[in-house]
Amino acid sequence: MTFGQALIYSLLGILVVFFALVLLMVIIKLLIAVSDRAAKKTPAPAAPEAAVPAPASPTAPEAPGSAGELKLYDTEPRVAAMLMAIVADELGVPVNELRFLSIRELKE
Repeated sequence: MTFGQALIYSLLGILVVFFALVLLMVIIKLLIAVSDRAAKKTPAPAAPEAAVPAPASPTAPEAPGSAGELKLYDTEPRVAAMLMAIVADELGVPVNELRFLSIRELKE
């Protein structure tokens, strides 16, 4: 095999790889477009009932929008606040409409 033939084979190999990559990119974009179109046609699911009203505390009055007492187990208050904010954001519900009973860190 001469140098010219080796160069041609190398270029053909590179072209085949790039063609396959472009083909995969087109297939992925088509799948995304189809799934977006299907998602637009289906109605949005009803929002889950996220909050249950807390019973009135006999010891101290609760702040407006408060949902009761929160127990923290091996969790810092700052971390718990961040977790509650993330959950509220993911659910699309204000934090004061959610009721957290306890938060604990899972150790593995």
